[in-house]
Amino acid sequence: MSLKDRKTPNKNRNSLDIVREVLSLAKVKVCKTRIMYGANLSFLQLEKYLSALMGNALLSIDGDSGYSTTPSGKEFLSLYEDYLKRSTQLRGEVEKNAKDRENLENMCGFGKKGPCNN
Repeated sequence: MSLKDRKTPNKNRNSLDIVREVLSLAKVKVCKTRIMYGANLSFLQLEKYLSALMGNALLSIDGDSGYSTTPSGKEFLSLYEDYLKRSTQLRGEVEKNAKDRENLENMCGFGKKGPCNN
């Protein structure tokens, strides 16, 4: 299963956003209903994610239906935070690089504002 509490720039959550939300909610023992509402999931989505996360040992359940994030789940959250920081930094670098290229093209007349495009 591809796996995300922080929203992506396009405001749509991907599966990693959802996993991050579920694991973050379950840092303290929590019931299925709390996860469903807290992560804004339908019951079918919730079942899919709970099954996958328990199958991959990121989430555990005890006898009285309390779900908890496992040590592996906490490691996932830490690694995912790192990933998000690096992605944000890279996105900024790519945007800066594109602006620099546009400026260079404009300086030599190849850009939209250049003399060859009047």
